[in-house]
Amino acid sequence: MTRRVPCPPAPGPLEAYAARFDDLLSTLAQRRGFREYLAGLLLPRDRNKTLTALAGTEPVVGAQHASVQRLQFFLSESTWDHEQVNARRVELLLADPATAPHPGGVLVIDDSGDRKDGKATAHIGRQWLGRLGKTDNGIVTVTTCWADENLYYPLHAVPYTPAHHFPTGKKDPAFRTKLSIAAELARTAKATGVTFRAVAADCGYGDQQSFLRDLDEAGLPFVVAVKPSHGTWAYGKDAYTPVHAARALTWTAPEYPGDWTPVERTFRDGHAETWWAAEASLGFWGPDGNVRLVVATTDPDTLPTQSTWYLATDLPRPGSRRAADSPEPPADLTEVVRIYGIRHWIEQSYKQIKDELGWADFQVRSDTAIRRHQTLVTCAFSFCWDAWFAQPPEPGPATDLGDESMPTEEGPVERGPERTPPSPTGKLAQGDSRRPGLDRPLDHPPTLLASLDQRATTTRTPSLDQRRRRRPPT
Repeated sequence: MTRRVPCPPAPGPLEAYAARFDDLLSTLAQRRGFREYLAGLLLPRDRNKTLTALAGTEPVVGAQHASVQRLQFFLSESTWDHEQVNARRVELLLADPATAPHPGGVLVIDDSGDRKDGKATAHIGRQWLGRLGKTDNGIVTVTTCWADENLYYPLHAVPYTPAHHFPTGKKDPAFRTKLSIAAELARTAKATGVTFRAVAADCGYGDQQSFLRDLDEAGLPFVVAVKPSHGTWAYGKDAYTPVHAARALTWTAPEYPGDWTPVERTFRDGHAETWWAAEASLGFWGPDGNVRLVVATTDPDTLPTQSTWYLATDLPRPGSRRAADSPEPPADLTEVVRIYGIRHWIEQSYKQIKDELGWADFQVRSDTAIRRHQTLVTCAFSFCWDAWFAQPPEPGPATDLGDESMPTEEGPVERGPERTPPSPTGKLAQGDSRRPGLDRPLDHPPTLLASLDQRATTTRTPSLDQRRRRRPPT
């Protein structure tokens, strides 16, 4: 058997992470391309992270540069399997005690749309793009994300293909709706060994009975939002929308809450808010039914649109008849609100993946190349957590900390060199390094570790220990 040629190491701690995928990359070019692509995604750029930006060359005129062509071939023509790489990434997350999922976490399902021009790109079409809030030409990807109060990371992603890409449209056997893709990804997460309390999704999925039925058949509990106008058949003056059901609940004042129960929600920045939650009845949905309707709001009197949730869940109510027979532990109102509050972490994940790592900045057309780019972006995201939870190295000599007295290379520095420079001995940037102004960025790669701790709402306040390097056991 031929001995493998050593691959030029990636900068800093990225090499240790990239080396865990080497057995899935059969050639030296693939291993080097994997390292160069991740390094390019992690480096801060003032422009979109297209292939020329990842290689550090000029846009358009630098497209024929050898480093750009290597990345283009690695993304579009090479033979590595993106599904195997993603499976290894998820396996590493599950094996690390700092990122391993636990039964208190939540599996969040959502789809993300990004605008793209043209008609020849795979999965492209005029469809609803949530990021833009309108229908436009673009690509939509259904994703799953595992999250708890302090940690979140993407698991799987599958682009949705509009019906016009198939010979017989929606009747084609290969056509799949976003709902069927989402249910399949939830089953995949469970089969992979990801543990979670329930599946959480917004009203785009919660309003669809077929999606809830698929989750029920797969044995996956859910807490999903429904629209205030989600109607159901009812007799006469009976409640027929979640809003009517909420209005039917009794409420006088905080001192006399009636049917409402106070729920304390604590946010990541430390401030706390008192919300109110109640069990409502709507059609076949009720406190003791197979599906419960839970209303959570900041003001039961006015039910403000921006701070009122209408949630459907199949988790049994404590003390109900279903609680004794259900395989899932019962969930009180506080637990239901907590689960759905974690759902919003996926919005934070999208923000970092898109704004910092270039999720939608690809300039390729094939289905394989698009999926490979998305897999590499999620690998870069997971590397940030891997480096964040890594044990801090022991302080070494002054030369190991990047002393300014060290000699430097003379002569002009080329952007996008033919070979990756040797790994530096300095550590990762400890602060937010979006504009570090480095002379040779490939020698000292800043990361997104600081931006991963941006403020976002959760339902518990992390203690001082939880903000340190290692997450304490749940």
